[in-house]
Amino acid sequence: MHYIGLMSGTSVDGIDAALVSVPATGPLTLKTTHQHPFPPAVRDAIQSLMQPGANEIERAGELDMRLGQLFAEAALALLHKSGLRPEDIHAIGSHGQTIRHRPLATPPFTRQIGNPSVIAEQTGITTVADFRARDMAAGGQGAPLVPAFHQWLFRKSGVNRVIVNIGGIANLTWLPSAGHDAVLGFDTGPGNTLLDQWISREQGQRYDRDGAWAAGGRVQAELLARLLADEYFAKPPPKSTGREHFHLAWLEQRLTGKPTPEDVQATLAELTAASIAQALQLLPAVAREIYVCGGGSHNRHLLERLRTRLPGTPVATTEALGLDPDWVEAAAFAWLAHRTLAKQPGNLPSVTGAHRPVVLGGIYLA
Repeated sequence: MHYIGLMSGTSVDGIDAALVSVPATGPLTLKTTHQHPFPPAVRDAIQSLMQPGANEIERAGELDMRLGQLFAEAALALLHKSGLRPEDIHAIGSHGQTIRHRPLATPPFTRQIGNPSVIAEQTGITTVADFRARDMAAGGQGAPLVPAFHQWLFRKSGVNRVIVNIGGIANLTWLPSAGHDAVLGFDTGPGNTLLDQWISREQGQRYDRDGAWAAGGRVQAELLARLLADEYFAKPPPKSTGREHFHLAWLEQRLTGKPTPEDVQATLAELTAASIAQALQLLPAVAREIYVCGGGSHNRHLLERLRTRLPGTPVATTEALGLDPDWVEAAAFAWLAHRTLAKQPGNLPSVTGAHRPVVLGGIYLA
């Protein structure tokens, strides 16, 4: 059966749309992909809503509808590229766009927008969305959810593997060699988000291509130590975070002296690499293989720093496992839609901290 996965992460790069085939037996097949850009005004509106501000209900309501339209457009553009029709697609799995994630609030809550009713109406395809909320209702943090997909697709008996997703926020999945051992997963801290925010402010660029700007700077050891002293890094899992925590104001509070902008960028790249390496120390055993996915997989300098901090451990991308690193998360939400419609759990309590496995998401019929 064919499914579409739609994903927009904390980097706010646009909408990743992936068409996949999920057979009754055998591996998932990635059929067609499409990257749907956000208009600059929409990107700015999303980033504004990620931080507390005035008139949030009005702005969130308007953006929820606008993003629903854009997610639908992404799905239809993907269908056009594939040559398939809406009736050929069993369902869409839409993660939506996270604008607030507060797993430690009292009570905890999470908010994703990109109205699934609009997606279902405009595409004519049953849409599954709001995946995080049910896990949170079951006592979990609502994230990360993709480790269940990593387990299904990437786990290999006899090999301790780690999948590292470097999006705006970085997270890892521990896939132990023994089938009876629990899969673990958690957010390690900032991935690309601080790097992107800093270069955007200092150079007007959306991201640091290949990490070239960071590679031209020098890591400031004292600044790095202050950044790593944040209490989030020392917390035991389960844990998840977002731009609500790691943002420019957080960085600026820790800047002292007058480091050059490129030195700050170099230090932020080192922060991402160091926090991932530090998070690996929380795992039950040593990882023998590490595979990276997400936008950070294209940052050559960042991967170089990660390899330097993990001597003797091979670091590759999920391309080596048969799935393009750019499309792992979108494919995951297509798979999660499949799980929901099959009335099968989509969360891993060992990852999110939920009391039990639960069927995720709400179903919006075509």
